[in-house]
Amino acid sequence: MLDDEALMQALNSTPVTDGRRRDLWGDDREMDTWAREHGGTGGDDERRWLRTARDALQALESDTPDTPDTPGSSAEPRLSRVLEDVHKVPRPGASGIEWHLRVPPERRLAVELVLAWADVKERLPGRLRPCGNPECRLFLLDRSRANTARWCSMKTCGNRLKARRHQARTREIPPG
Repeated sequence: MLDDEALMQALNSTPVTDGRRRDLWGDDREMDTWAREHGGTGGDDERRWLRTARDALQALESDTPDTPDTPGSSAEPRLSRVLEDVHKVPRPGASGIEWHLRVPPERRLAVELVLAWADVKERLPGRLRPCGNPECRLFLLDRSRANTARWCSMKTCGNRLKARRHQARTREIPPG
């Protein structure tokens, strides 16, 4: 099963660099490497399902519209396709009941990605969110005690926005 780190890698695979959106999963070889590192096999079908799941999850978590109508409006049908005919099957094991996914192999990683997202939403409600920098496309998983993290990285987005606000304030103050 995918963990929180793998989920965040997937959600954050479309960063903005120098003002332009990049898709780190746009290169099939890079994406196959990620898939194999997480128990997948790579290949066209697995990549297609992973991209579908990632794009739908980004749309659901993002404040930016997925379609001209409403945010995330096309995300739910896409997630439904990923999850179609998937079953969790109990099997007795040495430590009790173990749950196994019954899913076509090309969809397994995409389903695990959706399940990792659902697990985070249940375990850490309100902690997964987009970066507070409107120019950034990354997401953060806030593990702070107060649940007040706003940026994907204090070093980049947080520092940049704080510096902009400071500059704006100093320009507004008339020379004394």
